[in-house]
Amino acid sequence: MNPIEKSATGYSTKNLTRISLLSVIAFLLMYVEFPLTFIAPPFIKLDVSDMPALIGGFAMGPLVGVCIEFVKCILIFFVRGTTTGGVGELSNFIVGAIFVAASSAFYRRHKTYGGAVLGLLIGVVSMTAFATMSNYFVVFPLYGKIMPMEAIIEMGRAVTSRVDSLWSLMIYCIVPFNLIKGFITSMVTLVLYKRVSYLLHR
Repeated sequence: MNPIEKSATGYSTKNLTRISLLSVIAFLLMYVEFPLTFIAPPFIKLDVSDMPALIGGFAMGPLVGVCIEFVKCILIFFVRGTTTGGVGELSNFIVGAIFVAASSAFYRRHKTYGGAVLGLLIGVVSMTAFATMSNYFVVFPLYGKIMPMEAIIEMGRAVTSRVDSLWSLMIYCIVPFNLIKGFITSMVTLVLYKRVSYLLHR
């Protein structure tokens, strides 16, 4: 093996190790979750498991970040199992992948603190918009095959009386939930990224 091939192999092995480590951390963080019952039904829970994928995406590119999201969701599906027929895990992957891809793609072109902040803001807005549409057209209709849709809407109505349909559930529960989740995850990422990024670039 010539020096160039050896260097490329070493780089690939390092990246694979980093991706694996960040995926496991993201997987473990999914166990640290809690509902925001003041804004959304209790089966929708907040966690910061997108943070390792954001760090990976910032350090190694958007595709790596999405890969970390995918591995995390696969691990949680097979290790912890699912109570939603895989719907919750699918939703988590779709929303997380959009958040990570949008944020890290912007940061890749603007590698400054301001670029990171703006990238995360773009990611939060993109995630919230996509989550609203995907939940309305795909995820919640799939939930409806497991649980009556009226029961789901009733859970939203218990949070706020303004919920009287699936769309109003999206507007009054899903949108604010994802904005809060995105803000918290972004703040944690900003605090931790510079502290750990040097380890990922060694």
